[in-house]
Amino acid sequence: MRYRKQAMIVAPQPEPTEAGADVLREGGNAVDAGIACALVQGVVDPQMCGIAGFGSCGIYMPGKKFHGYIDAHAPAPLAARPDMWANLIESEARDGYGFILKGRVNDIGYKSICAPANLKMYYDAHREHGSLPWSRIVEPAIHWAENGWTVRPHVHFWWADDGAFGRAPNFERTGFTPAARELYCRPDGVPKRVGDRVVNRDYGQALRAIARGGADVFYSGEIAHAIAEDMKKNDALLSIEDLKAWRTVRNDPLWGDYRGYKVSTNQPPGGGVMLIEMLNILENFDIGALEHGSTEHLRIVAEAMKRATIDKDAKVGDPKFVTVPVGELTSKAYAKAMAAEIARGEKASVTRFNSGAVSKDTTHISVLDKDGNCFTMTHSLGMPSGVITPGLGFMYNGCMGVFDPRPGRAGSIAPGKARFSSVVPSIIFKDGKPHLIIGAPGATQIAMGVLHVILNALDFGMTMVEAVSAPRFSATSDAIDISNRIQGRVERELQGLGYPVVRSPYGFGFAAVHGIRIHDDGLDGGADPGHDGVVIAV
Repeated sequence: MRYRKQAMIVAPQPEPTEAGADVLREGGNAVDAGIACALVQGVVDPQMCGIAGFGSCGIYMPGKKFHGYIDAHAPAPLAARPDMWANLIESEARDGYGFILKGRVNDIGYKSICAPANLKMYYDAHREHGSLPWSRIVEPAIHWAENGWTVRPHVHFWWADDGAFGRAPNFERTGFTPAARELYCRPDGVPKRVGDRVVNRDYGQALRAIARGGADVFYSGEIAHAIAEDMKKNDALLSIEDLKAWRTVRNDPLWGDYRGYKVSTNQPPGGGVMLIEMLNILENFDIGALEHGSTEHLRIVAEAMKRATIDKDAKVGDPKFVTVPVGELTSKAYAKAMAAEIARGEKASVTRFNSGAVSKDTTHISVLDKDGNCFTMTHSLGMPSGVITPGLGFMYNGCMGVFDPRPGRAGSIAPGKARFSSVVPSIIFKDGKPHLIIGAPGATQIAMGVLHVILNALDFGMTMVEAVSAPRFSATSDAIDISNRIQGRVERELQGLGYPVVRSPYGFGFAAVHGIRIHDDGLDGGADPGHDGVVIAV
C-alpha cells in the first residue's frame, strides 16, 4: 500500500511502533521516535532487546548535514581471557552463531554477560540528535512496564523454543533467575502464553531513574552499583569497571553501490561489509531476469552468501583488535572474480564444527520523519543470558556466546573486544535521496534477510510488503536452508546439484525484515509477517 504521508515508522511489535508514531505526531523527529520505540521494545519483547543489550543505529539528517552511525557492540568484560574456555568446546553452530561449550557457560547465566551497551547508544543518539525532552522519550516504556502488556504470538513462540542443537532452551532463559521466573512464567514454571499479562514494576522504577538521570544512572550511578553487587555475588565476568569504561563508537557510513543505487551501512564489526560484498557479487548477474524462487535464483544467491560468510569468519572482527581488509572485501574486482566462480558452477565450502540453531533474539526499527530525517536501528540481547538482577527488571545480554573460544582468530575472546555482529541497519539512496530504510533481526541471518529484500525491491520490482513477505532462504554453511514456501521441485533440483538442503517447518524466517520505501508520491512500508509488527504512517 502506498501512503500519501510524510512520515512513517515500522517495527516488529505494535506497542513500540505506536509509541514512536505518537512521538512523530507531537513533532518529535525520527531519532526521538526511534529511541522511544526501542525503549518500549525492551519492555514488551524483553528477550529480543533491551537496555542491557547491543546494537547499531544509522542516522541521516539532511538539514544538519549529518550522516553517521552510533555503534554499541557489547564488548567482552575486562576479566575475559582468550583461552579461558578453549578446553570446553563441543561444537560450532551450523549457521555460525557461536559455539556450544560444556555446561553452556557462554550461553546462559552470569558468565555469558558482556558489557551492556544499548542504553548509552539510545541516550547518545537522543542527546545529540533528538528534539523532545529525554523524559518524554522514556515515558511510553515506563507506561508499558508499570501497567502491563499482553504476550503476543511471536513472543510466546520464542519463549517456547526448545533449544535444539545443544543450546539452552529458551524456556530456561525465561525462568533462569527467580526475578525472570516471576515475570515471564506461570506459577507452574512454564512460560506465560499468548494473552497472559506481564507487569514489570521493577523495570518501571529503573526506567524512572533513567528518565531523571540519563544513562549515567546506569553506568556509574545507583543502577550501576546494584548491577555490580549482583555480578560479584554470582561470580560473573562483568564488573562496575566495565560499565564505567563503556563508550559508544562513532563511525562514518560504509558505502557501496548496487546498480546505480548508493548503499549506506555500518562498519565492522557490524554486518555491513557482508551486505556490500554480496551485492557486489550479485551485481554481475541479471537477478531480475531470473524466476523468483527458482533453482538458479537460489543457487546464485546462496553461493554469494557462502562466500561472504567465509570471508566474515576468517577476516572480520573488532577493528580495535583485528585489521579488517574492508577495501578488499568490498572491491568490485574481488566480487567479479567470485561471481565468475559461481557462473562456472563452483561451490564454496563453509567449514563448521557441527550443526546448530538459528537465533532470532534481535529486533529492528525503521523511521522517516516529515523533514526527511532517517533512523534505522537494529538492537539485541544476543542469546539472552536469562539473568535479571533483583529489583531492576531487565534481562542482560548473553553475548559471550558468539565469541570464538579458540585463541588467535578474528572472533576470539579478548578483554574489551566486540564480536562480529550481522546487524546491518542500512539506507539505500536513489539520485542522492533516501529510497529504502531497512534492517532486520535474526542473528547470522540478518544480512541475508536484508539482502533478499533489497533484491526483491530493486531487482524484482516488488512493493515493500511483497519484498518482506516473499519466501526466503539462506546459506551460512554448506547447506542451503529454505523456508517451507520454497517449492519441493526446487529443493530436489538443488539436491541433484549436490547441495544439502534443510527445509524449515516455518513459512517465514531467515531474519524478519522491516523497511520503508520512499517514492516521489508517497511512502511504502513493510513489516515482516513472521513477527507481530506493524507499519504506521503519520
